[in-house]
Amino acid sequence: MLPSKENSLQRLLQFTLARCCSRSVGKAACPRLVLGIETSCDDTGAAVLDEEGVILGESLHSQKEVHLRTGGIIPTVAQHLHREHIQRVVQEALERSGVGPSQLSAVATTVKPGLALSLGIGLEFSQRFVREHNKPFIPIHHMEAHALTVRMIHPVTFPFLVLLVSGGHSLLAVARGVSDFLLLGHSLDEAPGDTLDKVARRLSLIKHPRCSTLSGGQAIELLAKDGDRTKFPFKTPMGQTLDCSFSFSGLRNQVTMTIMKKEVEEGVEQGTLLSCVNDIAAATQHTVATHLAKRTHRAILFCKTNGLLPSSSPTLVLSGGVASNHYIREALTIITETTGLRLLCPPARFCTDNGVMIAWNGIELLREGKGVLSPDVDVHYEPKASLGVDISADVKAAAIRLPSLRMKITS
Repeated sequence: MLPSKENSLQRLLQFTLARCCSRSVGKAACPRLVLGIETSCDDTGAAVLDEEGVILGESLHSQKEVHLRTGGIIPTVAQHLHREHIQRVVQEALERSGVGPSQLSAVATTVKPGLALSLGIGLEFSQRFVREHNKPFIPIHHMEAHALTVRMIHPVTFPFLVLLVSGGHSLLAVARGVSDFLLLGHSLDEAPGDTLDKVARRLSLIKHPRCSTLSGGQAIELLAKDGDRTKFPFKTPMGQTLDCSFSFSGLRNQVTMTIMKKEVEEGVEQGTLLSCVNDIAAATQHTVATHLAKRTHRAILFCKTNGLLPSSSPTLVLSGGVASNHYIREALTIITETTGLRLLCPPARFCTDNGVMIAWNGIELLREGKGVLSPDVDVHYEPKASLGVDISADVKAAAIRLPSLRMKITS
């Protein structure tokens, strides 16, 4: 469909929807609409969705450029920027949707997990909003929202396996239903996105002419395309630990020691671009991808042994900000093709934090009548929050050894 026709149809839909809702107050003819608000880290996002997953309007303010200049996310800076932009972002999402507050069925907002100061801004704004307009409030678990986003795009039925990888989180879980998860493994230290960002900062990639406007993970992926990963054979973490949890801090230490050694060899100070940055980027990315793939392989075998996935068309969903990395997607494709699963991943723009995924999670919960609160109920944010029922001990006890598999990734 041509963009002009698509835009015209969307405007027509919004106009028709607005007229429907204005004339059908109290009637079932008007579809339910949810406003989603996301402020868990460094993006301020808002979106209005209908119950079929149609995005009626959205807005997103990214803080990436600010945090690139400061060398990382400073919570107080993120809080200030959320406070400065949230009113505008929400207003833009509503105006673009052609929907007024009175037409909303509920407001869904991320309340866990995330940066405390960032979560607080979104929750404070949302609670004022729902009380002012007397609308139900739906608290959202950020990782659940990532896990369910794919269902907005593909007709994925429960149960399915999900690998969530982002700048702040990594986990493997079986999604058995909305707000019903079995946690198979999670990061024991830092998240993969955080590791890639830290390696990029240690390599001073912001000084690279091709990377000055990219996040750390994006810079690593770009430079890795021209690198030789075999020049630096980093050891894959937790090779002798037979479970599905992750560890990335040891890999980061390996990379840091290598960078320090190369700085001495090249006679340069820290902060100077090394001649081998492409090779280090390629080796780092490959090791992260291999670690994720191996833990996912064990999770698939555990699920098959214990009947946790359907025998027909079992699915692995890859989501979260790091899921936009094509090399990592290729690594997971090798695993799913070997084990007979299909791999699904939301489009890249829905992998990173956004209001759309929060609104969709709200739609899913609203449909099932789960977690929908009256506007006067006090809700507290939770910077740390696990997802579902933790059965990682059972996975470790199973001690599943992986068959030999060559990770020949061509992407």
